[in-house]
Amino acid sequence: MRSENKLKILNDPIYGFITIPTTLLYDLMQHPYFQRLRRIKQMGLSSLVYPGAEHTRFHHALGCMHMMQKAVQVLRFKNIEISNEEEQALYIAILLHDIGHGPFSHAMEHSIVENVQHEEISLLFMEALNKEFEGKLSLAIEIFKGNYSRRFLIQLISSQLDMDRMDYLKRDSFYSGVAEGNINSERLIQMINVHNDVLVVEEKGIYSVEKFLVARRLMYWQCYLHKTSVGAELLLAKILKRAKQLTLQGIDLPASNALKFFLENSVLKADFDKAVLNNFALLDDADIYTALKNWQFHTDKVLSYLSNAIVNRKLFHVQLVTKEEFNSRLDHYQALCKEKVQVRNEELDYFVFGDKLRNQAYDLKADPIRIITKSKQIIDVLEASDQYNLKALSEPVYKYFICYPKSIHKN
Repeated sequence: MRSENKLKILNDPIYGFITIPTTLLYDLMQHPYFQRLRRIKQMGLSSLVYPGAEHTRFHHALGCMHMMQKAVQVLRFKNIEISNEEEQALYIAILLHDIGHGPFSHAMEHSIVENVQHEEISLLFMEALNKEFEGKLSLAIEIFKGNYSRRFLIQLISSQLDMDRMDYLKRDSFYSGVAEGNINSERLIQMINVHNDVLVVEEKGIYSVEKFLVARRLMYWQCYLHKTSVGAELLLAKILKRAKQLTLQGIDLPASNALKFFLENSVLKADFDKAVLNNFALLDDADIYTALKNWQFHTDKVLSYLSNAIVNRKLFHVQLVTKEEFNSRLDHYQALCKEKVQVRNEELDYFVFGDKLRNQAYDLKADPIRIITKSKQIIDVLEASDQYNLKALSEPVYKYFICYPKSIHKN
């Protein structure tokens, strides 16, 4: 009987050909837990603003694995010892780092599941897969959790210059068309090294790091924190909250079995046993969109109005305000909405709501990006850079906004 070739080559629009180097990685990719990522968009509702942003978390995971392969190749070339076991663990950890994302994950994290972060669910998936694959993911899990003895391996998975950021900036820039986010990830990886067990960037790579940080700031304002995208995401969170509220009142809403499970049950992190995890693994973007298409015709005004807003892109107006005027403007638009849209007091929070955006391209409190000079001196990138504006990127910038139906301005 002919055995299946599991050492595949895939074509990626960003990097060209990507290889799957081991049979274990192929088998993990073929698992339903991972294949589900094909059905989850990487940028959530951003395609309502940037129509090209339709790529998936499956794309991103493969790109991260490819970046990690390049990083291992570069470090070994520079005589950094990485064992075959560590190499495969790095590929597994980065391949599965986002496996816990739900559909439109940030909306999910605050409505369907209660205060459970996607990183925590990723770890639960990895532990379940580890049992299924008889302990072959144990080292990957140790690195993912930050418990492994070799610090630089952890930094390749999670740091301010990790393979995750390397891929999503370049990939999201490509698909959204926001050219300001494009980075030279190939040069960045060529410039990495290891000194005293920590990841460093060689001095001649500093300009690529500067570009990386500026690109990250611009991508957050133009894509990830775009006010219309954020407003749509909050709108979806409100819809799911309303759906859950109605379901708990005994109202039967049309929904897939997987979605219905989370509408009918309050799920905390402690509740994530194998059955809950399997239900979560059945959720993807299709469950949410199909539900919204049905809910737009529901008799509940809140659910139908908000669902219609997403399905037919009748999005709410998003107005930027100062911190000082936030509460007064919120009261103002709630009063207008109550009058123009005929909303009851207890429903106002579904129609007029606000939040704040936070953008910080470089976090001084986190593990720094280290530059190594020719004399082997280790310097924080902010000190090594001659760009004064780079220091400004370490200061968090806040923007406050309020969302409300555009119809309240109509006569």
